[in-house]
Amino acid sequence: MTAARTATRPDARPAVLDDVDARPGSTTSLVRTVVGAYLRQVGGSIAAADLVALLGEVGVGGSSARSAVSRVKSRGLLDAGVVGGRPGYRLAAGAARMLERGDRRIFTYRPQGEDDPWCLVSYTVPEARRDARHQLRRHLAGLGCGHVATGLWICPAHLAGEVEEVLDGLGLRDAATLFVTSTPRPAGTFADAAARWWDLDRLAALHRGFLARHGDGGGDAAPRGPGSGAFARWTRALDDWRVIPAVDPGLPASALPHDWPGPVSVATFDRLRAALEEPATAYVRSVVGR
Repeated sequence: MTAARTATRPDARPAVLDDVDARPGSTTSLVRTVVGAYLRQVGGSIAAADLVALLGEVGVGGSSARSAVSRVKSRGLLDAGVVGGRPGYRLAAGAARMLERGDRRIFTYRPQGEDDPWCLVSYTVPEARRDARHQLRRHLAGLGCGHVATGLWICPAHLAGEVEEVLDGLGLRDAATLFVTSTPRPAGTFADAAARWWDLDRLAALHRGFLARHGDGGGDAAPRGPGSGAFARWTRALDDWRVIPAVDPGLPASALPHDWPGPVSVATFDRLRAALEEPATAYVRSVVGR
């Protein structure tokens, strides 16, 4: 078992952390999805009116859109500015790194191999910092970590860097030690332990819900046009999907029920991306360029 370093990295800066409370389909979540999926494609900035117009294409009214944009701004994703002579927004410093982390999880779903290493996260946070301790638990769950015991969590070893960024962002790096190890050996089977450490019923429900909404025969609305229709459909699918690879660590097949819906869900998302991502991005460019 190899212990990761416990001291804060000399170059560490406070990280912009993803909003684990943004429920898919909510106005705030849709703002984050639009910003994350398209803003870097159009130079990192957008006029406020264009952002509100794009959100209108996915059913978000103007006043709700402006309120949600303000919330996202307050959480470190956007900075206000002037874009093309109009009021607008730019990606905040540090936000691009958070979005790149999200891209890796969303677009490169990485299942855990049977012999791949694991990371154990052990921490002790004093009672005086219980709010930070609560935030840490929420963010670890939001990364797909399993809860083994009080102050002890587990995740695939390839997520260790993301765990460290969460610890840095919360100012808790010195309170935790990470261990990279082989498959743990619980008293029973690893599958039985995985069912205790992760909420597999919830994860399966997320996959099945995505398939019900976006799979063959799902409730996809008829496009209003080749550009706006692709944009609305892809943005909704992406918003529903992006939480799944964040909270699902991709457990090996031996730890999952035989009817696990994950592989079909992943294939469906990949098919939607191949068909819709390019025309959706082209539509955003046309709106921003008007």
